[in-house]
Amino acid sequence: MSARTLKIPEEIVNALRVPPDDIEAELYKELALALYQRGMLSSGKASALSGLTLLQFEDLLGQRKVKRHYGEEELQEDLKYAGCNQ
Repeated sequence: MSARTLKIPEEIVNALRVPPDDIEAELYKELALALYQRGMLSSGKASALSGLTLLQFEDLLGQRKVKRHYGEEELQEDLKYAGCNQ
């Protein structure tokens, strides 16, 4: 599996109102939320990207009042992610 690296200019990183030790984790969460909200990732994949458990990610969606979109495809991906055999 290959990975991608995002390059964020130092001036942007310095402008973030986040403790330095939390920047990477917060950016992963924000990216996961945005991609989920736009329908580009299922909740299972978004939770994996965010570094949170699915339950934690669902809680974060609620805190941010992000509308959930959930269909058969998302259910199958989430079951696979959770390791459930069908």
